[in-house]
Amino acid sequence: MPQRRDHLDALAIVLLVVCCLFWGFQQVLVKATLPEVAPLLQAAIRFMGATVLLWMWCRYRGVALFERDGTLLAGLLAGVLFCGEFVCIYVGLQHTTASRLTLFLYTSPFWVSLLLPLFVPTERLRAVQWTGLGLAFAAVAFALQDGLQVNNATGVIGLGDALALASGVLWALTTVVIRTTRLASISPEKLLYYQVAMSTVLLPFASSSLGEVWQFNLSAFAWGSLAIQTVAGAFASYLVWMWLLRHYPATRLGSFVFLTPVFAMVFGALWLGETVSALTLAALVAVAAGIVLVNKKA
Repeated sequence: MPQRRDHLDALAIVLLVVCCLFWGFQQVLVKATLPEVAPLLQAAIRFMGATVLLWMWCRYRGVALFERDGTLLAGLLAGVLFCGEFVCIYVGLQHTTASRLTLFLYTSPFWVSLLLPLFVPTERLRAVQWTGLGLAFAAVAFALQDGLQVNNATGVIGLGDALALASGVLWALTTVVIRTTRLASISPEKLLYYQVAMSTVLLPFASSSLGEVWQFNLSAFAWGSLAIQTVAGAFASYLVWMWLLRHYPATRLGSFVFLTPVFAMVFGALWLGETVSALTLAALVAVAAGIVLVNKKA
């Protein structure tokens, strides 16, 4: 088993902030590319590319991907859960607003914090850390408040919201499977390969079954967007995330993901001209405060 830290050090914090910053940018990039490439098809293409890049990387680094180590079933399960998360996200977007979907998706850290300590007691959060998690979530909800009110005067949870909640649960279950099985002891490269390879196999079928239009006479912008999503997103940033899961407490890592939707709002304002106010920046500060509480040492 790899040596695990019981807290996040400076390296982990820097890597997490950079990853969340990029994931926020990628959300805007995916949205800007939708007129030319449907969402599940975008995901399928980037994971296909990431699978090839990861195989080449492992060949260069001498990382074994196909040796028998008893992780196949757990790896396939993690891959199916990972793929299912994206299907729920993109199908859910057809039935609810982006803001409501984002809020339900980012319940994932709560599910991780509830489920993972049942198997790994060292991942249990203290009261002050739960307070920090709640503060970060409330800050995201506050930043998304305008979108939460659109087309939902009754507050009833519909199909889109249910799918969004399911995506958050699937994200959490992926983390739990990784931390509680032999996957915790394998290389980050092989861990990621299970997930991107399964997504490469399954997402094209999901895209086709949902009636997404496949056309590849794309603009230079669309090809550039897919390249960035593939190289920086599905390959590099996810590989960093797998490495972090292998070495640091998952419940502490999860608190940082609340930065992603706030960063996405900032990038949406800078690039797409979407509305952002001083309240959004206040939410970013509150998320940061929540992260500090979650990672507060005893």
